Amino acid sequence: MNTTAHQDRPGIASDDLPGFWRTHLTYDGAQREIYYRGEGPAVLIVHEMPGLTPEVAAFGERVANAGYFVAMPSIFGTPGKAMGNAYLAGELLKGCVRKEFAAFSRRRSSPVTRWLRAFARDLHAHHGGPGVGFVGMCFTGNYGLAMMAEPAVLAPVLSQPSMPLALTPSHARSLQLSPEELAICQRRAKDEGCGPLALRFTGDALVPAARFETLRKVFGGHAETIEIDSRRGNAHGIARTAHSVLTLDLVDEQGHPTRAALDRVLALFAQRLKPEAIAEP
Repeated sequence: MNTTAHQDRPGIASDDLPGFWRTHLTYDGAQREIYYRGEGPAVLIVHEMPGLTPEVAAFGERVANAGYFVAMPSIFGTPGKAMGNAYLAGELLKGCVRKEFAAFSRRRSSPVTRWLRAFARDLHAHHGGPGVGFVGMCFTGNYGLAMMAEPAVLAPVLSQPSMPLALTPSHARSLQLSPEELAICQRRAKDEGCGPLALRFTGDALVPAARFETLRKVFGGHAETIEIDSRRGNAHGIARTAHSVLTLDLVDEQGHPTRAALDRVLALFAQRLKPEAIAEP
């Protein structure tokens, strides 16, 4: 396992997330904790609400074991703390009022994505490969689109993109991007083949179907969407309340649609970040 965040930035073994190393990095005037492990092209994973839970760490470990340098910044919550209703409600309330997240904005991306783009650029410079992968989840799900404004990001994944909250039909359709950012995303998806992959459960009220319809409309055939059936009586017994495709609601069994979604995410990273490995006979 790689024992430094970058060659010149040593970290320490993490007690919060066993198996990961921890350091601090500053971009855009803000310092954040970073948890990392693995070797290879970089994949930047930004956790869901309420924070860097053990389930998010397990997903990060899975990606690292597939041959990537995984970096997970802590942007809210307490790293390693387990999911809980009170914990979730408290962090969600704080996240909705913090200006750096712009939770209700329809035509502007979250300001924290500037920090994340700078980090992605640094990760690519230090870890090489064709580019960087990115996974946003829930509150941070739509960040994958804003990250496409950084040329280093080649494999953006939007897992249950929940913001902005669907307060109105317009919010439900929104991708939380400025028109300028959307134009960049569309151009890069078409010209560079780095369109987004988006995941949701069909019964998830936090991730309205209208948002995925917008994705398909604005990207045409350059966006891939996976919608997992969670209607009453669905074939796999998925709860209607299912939300977290890659973490809490993942059923790690061959043939299960959440496992298929996870496998597709890993395949996307292989295709875009390790094309030479796929090309080998």
